[in-house]
Amino acid sequence: MTQAASSHIDDARAKRNVAVLVAAQAILGAQMPMIFTIGGLVGAMLAPNPCWATLPISLIVFGSMTTAPWLSPLMQRRGRRFGFVLGALAAALGAAVAAYGIYVDSFLILLAGSYLTGIYMSAQGFYRFAATDVASDDFKPKAISYVMAGGLLSAILGPQLNKLVQDAFVITFLGSYLAIIALNLIGVLLFIWLDLPKGSRKSPLPKDLGEVRTKKQLLSDPTIMVAMIVAMVAYALMNLVMTSTPLAVVGCGYDVGNAADIVSAHVLAMYIPSFFTGHLISRFGVKPIMSTGLLILTGAGVSALLGVQFADAGQPSLVSFYAGLILLGVGWNFGFIGATSMLATAHAPHERGAVQGLNDMMVFGCVTVASLASGSLMNCSGGDPLQGWAAVNLFMIPFLALAGGALIWLTFRPKSVA
Repeated sequence: MTQAASSHIDDARAKRNVAVLVAAQAILGAQMPMIFTIGGLVGAMLAPNPCWATLPISLIVFGSMTTAPWLSPLMQRRGRRFGFVLGALAAALGAAVAAYGIYVDSFLILLAGSYLTGIYMSAQGFYRFAATDVASDDFKPKAISYVMAGGLLSAILGPQLNKLVQDAFVITFLGSYLAIIALNLIGVLLFIWLDLPKGSRKSPLPKDLGEVRTKKQLLSDPTIMVAMIVAMVAYALMNLVMTSTPLAVVGCGYDVGNAADIVSAHVLAMYIPSFFTGHLISRFGVKPIMSTGLLILTGAGVSALLGVQFADAGQPSLVSFYAGLILLGVGWNFGFIGATSMLATAHAPHERGAVQGLNDMMVFGCVTVASLASGSLMNCSGGDPLQGWAAVNLFMIPFLALAGGALIWLTFRPKSVA
C-alpha cells in the first residue's frame, strides 16, 4: 500500500478494533501480572530445589518463544480472531493444569501449565500488530500505543483481583488460577467484535504480490533487522532488571512492601507513556523515539549503579531503586513501541505472518535467556546483594551499545544502498 493511498484510509474500522484490543489487553492481560506475581512463590512451594523457584515464569516466556513461529503464520491463514481465541483457550487450559499441579503438589504439572500459558502470552503479543492491520500509516503508531496502554488497566486489575482470590481456598494460590480460568473464558467473547481480515487458506500467493522472503532475506533487510535488535534489547533488559529488583530490594535491607511499591511504580511507568508515545512517533519520527528509549534505559542503569556507589552501609537509597525502575519502564515503552512501529511498516502485507512470528520468536527467546540470567547474576555472581545488583545493571552495557550502534548505522546508512 502506498503512503498516499494509506493516508486516505478511513480509520473508523481501525479505531473499533483498537477499542476491542484495549479491552482484551485489560481483561485477558490481567492474568499476566497475577501469574508473574505468584509464579515464583508457587514455584518455591513445589520445586524440589529452591534454585528452580522461578522456572515456571521462564517456562511461560519459553512457551511464548516457541509458539510465535507457528501462531503468526496460522493467523495469516485463518485470521487474527482464530489465533486470539486459541490463545485465550490455551491460557484457560494452562491455568487449569497449573491449578491441578498445586492441588496434587506436582512441580512438573505446574510447569506444563506454565508452558500452555506461554501460548496465550504469544497471542497477546500480536494484539499490537493486529491494531495496525486496517489502519492508515498515520494511525498505526497511535493504534499500537493505545493497545499497549491497555496494559495499564491490566496492571491495576490483576494484582487487585489476586489479593481477593489468592487465599480463597485452603491451598494458597489455587483461587488465583481458578480466577484466571474465568478471566479467559469471559475475555474470549470480546473477539466477536473484532473486524479484521479473515486471512486466506490458499497456499499460493497472487502473482502481483510476489513470494514471501525467506528468514535469511528478511533478516538481511536493514530496517527489519534493526527493529528486531532494538525490540530484543529493550524487552530483554527490562525483564532482566525487573526480575532481580525484588531480590535486590529485600537483600539490601528493605521489606517486601517496599519491593512491591517499586515494582508497581515500574509497571505504571511501562504503560502510562503509551497514551502519548504514538503521537510522539507521528510527530518526531520512529528513530528519535527509539533512540530516546535506549538513552532512558541507559539512565536506568546509571541510576542503579549510582545507588550502589553511594550506598550507606550496603544499603542503596530507595530513591535510586524508584528512579532506576521508573526509567526502566519508560525506556522499555519508547524502545519497544518504536521498534514495533518500525517493523509494522517494513514488510509487505503478505509477509506479515512470517515477519511478526520471526520477530516475536527472537524477542521472547532473548527474554527467556534474560529471565534465566537475572537470578544467576543477582545470586551467583559472587559477593553480597549489592554486588549482585551492580552485576545485573552492568550487564546492560554491551546490549545497549549493540542496539544504539544498530540505530546509528541505519540512520547514517547511504540511502542508495538496496
